[in-house]
Amino acid sequence: MVKVVVTGIGLVSALGQDLQDSWQNLLAGKTGIKLHQPFLELGTIPLGLIGSLPSDLNTLIKTVVVSALDDAKLVSPLSDCAVVIGSSRSYQGYWEILARQMYGRDNRQNCLKLADWLDVLPQMSAIAVARQISTEGAVLSPMAACSTGIWAIAQAALLIQTGQYQRAIAGAVEAPITPLTISGFQQMGALAKTGAYPFDLHREGLVLGEGAAVFVLESATLAHQRQAKIYGEILGFGLTNDAYHGNKSDPQGKSAIAAINQCLERSNLTPKDIDYIHAHGTATQLNDQIESMIIQHIFSKNVAISSTKGSTGHTLGASAALGVAFSLMALQNQILPPCVGLQQPEFEGDFITVARENNLKHVLCLSFGFGGQNAAIALG
Repeated sequence: MVKVVVTGIGLVSALGQDLQDSWQNLLAGKTGIKLHQPFLELGTIPLGLIGSLPSDLNTLIKTVVVSALDDAKLVSPLSDCAVVIGSSRSYQGYWEILARQMYGRDNRQNCLKLADWLDVLPQMSAIAVARQISTEGAVLSPMAACSTGIWAIAQAALLIQTGQYQRAIAGAVEAPITPLTISGFQQMGALAKTGAYPFDLHREGLVLGEGAAVFVLESATLAHQRQAKIYGEILGFGLTNDAYHGNKSDPQGKSAIAAINQCLERSNLTPKDIDYIHAHGTATQLNDQIESMIIQHIFSKNVAISSTKGSTGHTLGASAALGVAFSLMALQNQILPPCVGLQQPEFEGDFITVARENNLKHVLCLSFGFGGQNAAIALG
């Protein structure tokens, strides 16, 4: 089997404008979540905004791709490079603006034109990256709710493992701070009122955030040939679906457990081999309860656990990609990132509340999306 390694990372989040800033602020226990009122009709709510106003999706894409290529010491054109960029909301914000303009409810000068609708179809974020790096390789644009980031990395890894490509740009991007997204989560009663507190006894719900993380994946052979810096190896992954409910996870967690077991088997690992779990940890009542049950079912009480959504907010389709980036940084630096916002754990386990040094060989990143989209990826 061809080994797949990560040689470059580009990241932007509410925690920082790049990977290093976000990582250092995370280790310091900081949060990018603040009270905002981006839309007058929806009141003031906690959000993980990168700036003072909702971000532009295209800007996020360009920023992280440039950072990832620079980190990997690569320059365009990359004519034989695959692209796998996912998003759960994609250009939804543009469509909402367009709808308001059509019905005379938006008087902004920078109006969108219906003639430009082809540029804001869901897959165009991936195509934009292909154009940015001038590749003629395959372009994929997965959408798997909050698990999109891991799905994208998994698909890219498969393209390399099967010998179709030696290199791929993979990851996910999300700019979900829109009236419809906020209203939808408000109607569900899923949004927090003050902040995100994963696995805490007094957790309130999720906090929406925006961000992106993109990776340069290469075959180990190619990476070694060009003496590239290597963050870690993609050991394996597991992808399943609950087929249970539109937005609720299976309370028994059967398919999620199957995804983790698939991942471990494909990675030639046992539960005892995992040193750290980057949990999905949305800070909602149901998700944290079920995820804790799943972890306790498979792993010992000694495995280290944290979620970084208390720092970045829940970036929906990009959240798993951000989780993989932070997991790779944990491996490279041998430091466990803290679960910011966690004060009083409700569940048993070694929850990391303050960054600490640790001997890390294998880490697991989990993501459980709406509709029962389960994803697990092992890194070493």
